[in-house]
Amino acid sequence: MEHDLVVFVPGFLGTRLCRDGQDVWARSSERLLDSASSALTEVALPPGLGDALPEAPHRLDAGGLLQVPDSVPGLLSCLGYPDLRTALGDPLDAQFVPFGYDWRLSHRLVARQLKERVARELDRWRAEADAHYPDRPDDPRVILVCHATGGLAGRHYLECEGGRETARTLITLGTPQRGLVQAARLLAGQAVPGGAGPHGDVAARLNEALREWALNLPAVAEMLPLLPAVRVEGGTRERMITARPVPGLPAGALRQALAFQEEFRLACDRHGRSGPRPYGVHCLGSVDFPTPEALVLSAGSGAGRLADDLLGPGDGTVPRRSALADWTGTDPMLWTGFRNTDLASVSALRDTMTAVRRGLPPDGTLAGPEGIVLHFPRDPVAAGRPFVIELLGHDLPQRDLRTFMWRSGRIREKQPVVFRPYEPDRYRAELEVAPGRWVVEALVDRPKGHDRKDVTVLAV
Repeated sequence: MEHDLVVFVPGFLGTRLCRDGQDVWARSSERLLDSASSALTEVALPPGLGDALPEAPHRLDAGGLLQVPDSVPGLLSCLGYPDLRTALGDPLDAQFVPFGYDWRLSHRLVARQLKERVARELDRWRAEADAHYPDRPDDPRVILVCHATGGLAGRHYLECEGGRETARTLITLGTPQRGLVQAARLLAGQAVPGGAGPHGDVAARLNEALREWALNLPAVAEMLPLLPAVRVEGGTRERMITARPVPGLPAGALRQALAFQEEFRLACDRHGRSGPRPYGVHCLGSVDFPTPEALVLSAGSGAGRLADDLLGPGDGTVPRRSALADWTGTDPMLWTGFRNTDLASVSALRDTMTAVRRGLPPDGTLAGPEGIVLHFPRDPVAAGRPFVIELLGHDLPQRDLRTFMWRSGRIREKQPVVFRPYEPDRYRAELEVAPGRWVVEALVDRPKGHDRKDVTVLAV
């Protein structure tokens, strides 16, 4: 309702991680693109941390929400939250709480931190609400909006940390309810595609650095896919990751994932027996973009390696079958036409927030199937080598197509990109850019639509 406290929980990468006011993760991720050897030392965690807070020098401060694109190669991207307040329906300053946190840590620990923060902020807001909403029908509660993996912490807070008694509504935006195959690739040391030549050497060094770093991150283990998501090359059946081991994937990480999911499931079952859930759930998802939904194990001489992932419908990051929030016992899905990285944008979210804050049910199918999709090669790519990006959409030149690209954090330096048709409703552009993180955006009118995607370019 309009008088409720609005709490936003960003996803993995969505909070700036700082030490002495300096953004340590931004510095480390930039170095990762040039030299993988020790780039992640500053943002590493000690082994066996579990659900505890790290001590110095591993502890980092949660700064503000991310405002520019960032990514972990082969795992996840975040385009930042520059227009978040507008997307959330412009709540008052006093009733808006952006919850920044250390996204490396266990979602259990983050859920406990969220509990403490919400308790303080809700007490404060209830004392102030009369001045802003004197005719409100009841005391303020919480509208919890969670992007991507932030939804894992948000739902854990509600069901395992007593948050269900304070919540009015949970809204998740592209949350991997049952995990991501990308997390398994990362922990198996095969997140970034390799091959022969210099690019293969760069990929091998990057994979080793990413794996060594991610093995000690509780959040990554808790993203492992717990659904049929492994197939042998040439086969037709997917199996659970517990039944078909992935080469290089540590058994300890899998045990962490199972324990995390089981704790949440048991809490849901226990609460389900005691009566109806006291808060509503709405989950935004998409099926418009090819998305990794199963790991493919190489057969024959390539045994022990992972082939290209099996793709299926999803939001470009989370496949449809992982986005489904079956733990609710209902159908809370709201299908949109946006990528995971854009689900916290004004276009994707505002209609839903407006309805929820007015106490109305959101539509089951939201505005946003835009008919325009950018398709990149599997991220990352090598500097000094041209790569092709594709654009798919109907009648785009007659819809005032505009396409741009810019280096992350330098939007004022954006430059046009020229796409040329090669098949009906399909266009290509060939790019060659310097190392770094780049953003490409395509916009059309009649009807309005857009897509935006980032790509990491490695120095060879």
